[in-house]
Amino acid sequence: MNLNSKVPPGELGEKWTQYRSQMPLVAPNNKRRIDIIVVGTGLAGSSAAATLGELGYNVKVFTFHDSPRRAHSIAAQGGINAAKNYQNDGDSVYRLFYDTIKGGDYRSREANVHRLAEVSRNIIDQAVAQGVPFAREYGGLLANRSFGGVQVSRTFYARGQTGQQLLLGAYQSLSRQISLGTVKMYNRHEMLDVVTIDGKARGIVARNLLTGELERHAAHAVVLCTGGYGNVFYLSTNAMMSNVTAAWRAVRRGALMANPCFTQIHPTCIPVSGEYQSKLTLMSESLRNDGRVWVPKKQEDAQAIREGKKRGNDIPEADRDYYLERRYPAFGNLVPRDVASRAAKVACDEGLGVAPTGLAVFLDFEDAIMRYGRSQATSMGEDNPSDARVRELGEKVVEEKYGNLFEMYEKITGDNPYKTPMKIYPAVHYTMGGLWVDYNLETNIPGLFAAGEANFSDHGANRLGASALMQGLADGYFVLPYTIGDFLSKEIRTPRFDADGKEFVAAEAAVKERIDKLMNVKGKQSVESFHRRLGKIMWEYCGMSRNAEGLQKGRKMIQELQDEFYSDVFIPGTNDEYNPELEKALRVADFMELGELMMVDALDRNESCGGHFREEYQTEEGEALRRDDEYTYVSAWGYPGRGQDPVLNKEDLVFENVELKTRSYK
Repeated sequence: MNLNSKVPPGELGEKWTQYRSQMPLVAPNNKRRIDIIVVGTGLAGSSAAATLGELGYNVKVFTFHDSPRRAHSIAAQGGINAAKNYQNDGDSVYRLFYDTIKGGDYRSREANVHRLAEVSRNIIDQAVAQGVPFAREYGGLLANRSFGGVQVSRTFYARGQTGQQLLLGAYQSLSRQISLGTVKMYNRHEMLDVVTIDGKARGIVARNLLTGELERHAAHAVVLCTGGYGNVFYLSTNAMMSNVTAAWRAVRRGALMANPCFTQIHPTCIPVSGEYQSKLTLMSESLRNDGRVWVPKKQEDAQAIREGKKRGNDIPEADRDYYLERRYPAFGNLVPRDVASRAAKVACDEGLGVAPTGLAVFLDFEDAIMRYGRSQATSMGEDNPSDARVRELGEKVVEEKYGNLFEMYEKITGDNPYKTPMKIYPAVHYTMGGLWVDYNLETNIPGLFAAGEANFSDHGANRLGASALMQGLADGYFVLPYTIGDFLSKEIRTPRFDADGKEFVAAEAAVKERIDKLMNVKGKQSVESFHRRLGKIMWEYCGMSRNAEGLQKGRKMIQELQDEFYSDVFIPGTNDEYNPELEKALRVADFMELGELMMVDALDRNESCGGHFREEYQTEEGEALRRDDEYTYVSAWGYPGRGQDPVLNKEDLVFENVELKTRSYK
C-alpha cells in the first residue's frame, strides 16, 4: 500500500501556517448539512467535539462512561508542555520540536511534531481563558517546572491535577455545545464497529451498555479519540476500562496500525504489591524535579531493606548509588522515561532492588526538603535555624508543590514520603503506536480520523513527559477542526446516510455474530484470568526489553491463549442487558489480536529505539542501538484476520531539519 503522508511543501516553520491558509473550507451554511461522529471524550475527544460543534457541524459524541468527565485524561497529573518561554531559559518552538524528535529517538514525522510545538502556545491561552487554575509565581505569572528529557522549564501545571483541570475546561466547552444543540451526547455507549460505504467511513455500530441494545449511527465522517492500548499488559497506569476496541475495529475494517510495539514504560510508579493487583498507580514525573533516584551500592544493604531489617534512611550517603546522576550527568534524574526505566531495571536485575519483590528503587526528597527549608529560612530572616526548623519549612514548600501526590502515596503504601524515601518502579503507561494517520490526522480509510493517543503521529518511539495532554488538546482544538475540512469540503453535496442501509445492517449483524460467539462458549474460566495471563506474556516477552527468541515464544503463547479463550471463557448473564463481563470479553479478545501484532512488530524491527529495546541491539554501555540505515520508517500494519500474518506497509521518515544521531543525555 502506498502511504501518502500529505505533508505540505515549504519550509518546516511555515508548513502549517501556509497549509492552513490555503486548505479547502466548508462554508457555514454547508456545515449545518454535515454530520460528524466523535468517539471518546478525553481531552482530544471533548475538545474536538466542542470545537466542531462550535463551527456549526452536527456532532454526535460517544463515551462508554456515565459522564465525559470520567475519561482517562483526568489521571494525568504532572503538567502540559508549551513553548511559551516564561522562564527566559532559552526555550522556543524549535527547541520543543527538537526535544520531541530527539526524545522520540528520531522515529516521528518532522512536520507533525513541529506543528504540535507551534500550537502548544495556543493551548495555554485557551486553558487560561477557560479558567484552568494553573500554578502561578509570586508575581502572578504562570509557573513552570521541568520534565524528563529537556533542559528547560516548559511544563505548566495545576498541582497534581493538571489533566483533571484541563478536562473540566474541555468539558465546559463541550457542555455548552450540547446545550446549544450542535452536539448530541451518548453516554454509556461503546463503539464496536466502523461502517464503511464505498471505501469511506460513514458511521459506527455502538452498544448501549445499560440495555445491551445495538445501535447504528450514520455520519459523513468518524473521528476516533479513544486513547491508547496500554491495558494489553493487564497491569498498567491506565484506567481499567481503557482499551483498544474502537481502534482495533477500525483495523479490522482496513485501517493500519502503526508502530504498535512502541509502548512507554513510566519509571515513576508505585511498585506491584501482590499477585491479585489489577491496577498500578502513577507517581507524576514532576516528582523527579526534586526527588533523587538511588539504590544501595551494596547487595547486602538492599537485601536487608527487602527483609525489613533496614530502611532507606539507614543507608549512609557514601553507600548510595544515585545511578541516574552518575550515568547521565547532563540530565541527571530528568532523563527521558525510557532511559530512566531501563536504568531502574538494570539496578534491580543486579540485586539492588529495595521492595520485598526486589522490583523497586528509591525516590528521595530529603535534599529538596532541606534545600527549600534553608531558602525559606533565609527569606524570612531566620539566622542559624535548627535542622528541625529547616525541615519544617522545607516540608511546607514540598507540600505546596506535591502535596496531593504525597498524600496518595502514603494512603496506598502506608509510608510517609516526607520522612522516608518513596519506592518506585517502572510500569506500562502510554502507547506511542496507534492508528496510522497522515498530516490531516486521517487514516488510510477516507473519512476516518484519529486524534490524541489513538494515533501514532507525534511521539516516535518514546513520549516526553507532559506531552500527552499537549497532543490531545492540540489535535482537538487546533488541528483536526481545520484538517477535517479538507475531506468534508468534498462532501457538501453528499446527502445524509441512512443508518438502515445495507452496509449498516451488515455491520450490526457482524457485531451480533461476534457477541453470540463469545456468549455461546460457556466455558469455565473468567475473562479476567485470560487478561491477566495475556498481560504476563506481554510483560515477559514484549516489556522493557525484548529479544527474538522471546518474541517468537510470546507470539505462539498468545495464539494458544486465544484458542483456549474461544473454547473455555465463561461470560455470565446475557447479551441484552447490562453485562460488564461481556464488555470485558470483547475488549480482551481484541487485546489478544493486538498483542500478537505487537510481538510481530517488535520482532520485525531489528534495532533498539526509545521504548523498543531489543537486547540484541545495544551499545557496550547498554544503551539503545538504532539502525538508521534500515529502520528509519513507520511500520504500518494491515491485519487480515486471526491466523493470518499481518502485512507490513512502510512510511519512510525524512529528516531535513534535524541530524540523525545517537541520543546522549550525558
